Amino acid sequence: MPLKASSQAAPPPRTDSEFTLIERYFESHITQRRDVLLGIGDDCALLQAPENTSLAATMDTLVAGVHFLADADPEGIGHKALAVNLSDLAAMGAQPAWASLALTLPAADERWLAAFCRGFFALAEDYQVALVGGDMTHGPLCISVQAQGFVPATLALRRTGAQFGDRILVTGTPGDAGLALAPRETRRNLTAEHIAYLQARLDKPLPRIQQGLDLRGLATAAIDISDGLAQDLGHILERSGVGATLYVDRLPLSPAMAACPEQATAIALTGGDDYELCFTVPPRHLGSVQSLAAAWDCACTEIGVIDASPGLRCLREDGTVYPLSPNGYDHFA
Repeated sequence: MPLKASSQAAPPPRTDSEFTLIERYFESHITQRRDVLLGIGDDCALLQAPENTSLAATMDTLVAGVHFLADADPEGIGHKALAVNLSDLAAMGAQPAWASLALTLPAADERWLAAFCRGFFALAEDYQVALVGGDMTHGPLCISVQAQGFVPATLALRRTGAQFGDRILVTGTPGDAGLALAPRETRRNLTAEHIAYLQARLDKPLPRIQQGLDLRGLATAAIDISDGLAQDLGHILERSGVGATLYVDRLPLSPAMAACPEQATAIALTGGDDYELCFTVPPRHLGSVQSLAAAWDCACTEIGVIDASPGLRCLREDGTVYPLSPNGYDHFA
């Protein structure tokens, strides 16, 4: 639905109405797309999906005190609120198109809103995503974004296609966001430059849209890493009915992660919030993926192989077992 103000029985005092805030901070940032027949301003948006495509839709919620501190940089919150949804579209090989936003605010803080919108709309502009509707209301700080994109139905990347012998690959350097949240003792060897890099990886993850598009027709399964590499790879294994061997010494590490050698492997396997892609590729397509990856803005690393025995086995290159702790993010664990 279009971005609109929610009714309140007893709204808090404020200098501007929800309608004024919506007009000032959201309607002025509209990305023009021909497939948006009617956007913000009516009871529903009217959208036109291209022929011969499927609509990919996803939604994520960020809650103050759970996903971010209440005093966190609002520009980073705006960026991340959209980025985590675009990452889901990337994992399906979908081209982003539209988004809707439900924003619950404890107060009509215009400075906060202006910074939030800078982060949100800068990323939206990068990927030509149009905000087509949503809701604004008063309450504890909470942001929900739904994003939609297009993908040819036969080329959508799913979690169910991994096959025996497929190679397991990952983009970027998993674990960076997890290290940003690690205790100070774990990060004692990090420089100021390392800390700044890790904070940027946590606050402003980059959705791997181009990578997802390039993997259409080549990857057999894919997922984005939001809850930890091992846990998210486990979802592919479960849905595909296969197992895997992962070689932990092949995990790509950023310089910041390499500066914490004792904890690096565990964090790379279990740290969440990276929003990299983990995917499987048949050996016959490896060359094609590697050729495409040469033009990507991130690394692409082969880290394991799909096998027939259920479960995930983590090994070092010398063949010894790496004991995997059953960690990974779970809201209710």
